[in-house]
Amino acid sequence: MSTVQPAGALTVEEARTLQENLGEPLRPGLTDAELNDVEQQFGFHFAADHRVFLRAGIPVGDRWPDWRCGNPDQLRQRLDWPVDGVLYDVEHNALWLPDWGPRPRVLSNALAAARRHLAPVPQLVPVCGHRYLPATPGESGYPVLSVYQTDIVPYGWDLRGYLRHEFGGEPLGEPPAEGARVVGFWSRFMD
Repeated sequence: MSTVQPAGALTVEEARTLQENLGEPLRPGLTDAELNDVEQQFGFHFAADHRVFLRAGIPVGDRWPDWRCGNPDQLRQRLDWPVDGVLYDVEHNALWLPDWGPRPRVLSNALAAARRHLAPVPQLVPVCGHRYLPATPGESGYPVLSVYQTDIVPYGWDLRGYLRHEFGGEPLGEPPAEGARVVGFWSRFMD
């Protein structure tokens, strides 16, 4: 496989080809109506390339969110994982960001303040395991992030690159010439 990533948005045909390398069984892809229902139920919008990937097929396995038949509570937990990880670091690792102002002395107050500051941050949507894409409706080309508390590392400069890196054995490579797209709040934790 080549390490040069084609430019442009992911197509359904390309997504199907990439899904063949996953080593996972696949179910038929989600319809636009099903994708819209998921977005409405959970209050986010899939990025354009994530929608294309899920329209092409749904990988089956514990690591993959089952947006069609999955347990809604478990899907919500996966959606909450990135913010919960930051709150864990506030509680157990003394994390406090300067732009949050002075840290309250009482832990419950610090957690409440941190939760308020985290409420408007961009939603991250699980792709596989603890790999996430920002919820950027109508857009593509954002990095797939490995998220474990505030240890956040790019695992692909876009969804295509992530799938090639994680499942095709290609190196991550350098960020694109124009630079990796910024994912707002989450970028501050990226190495």
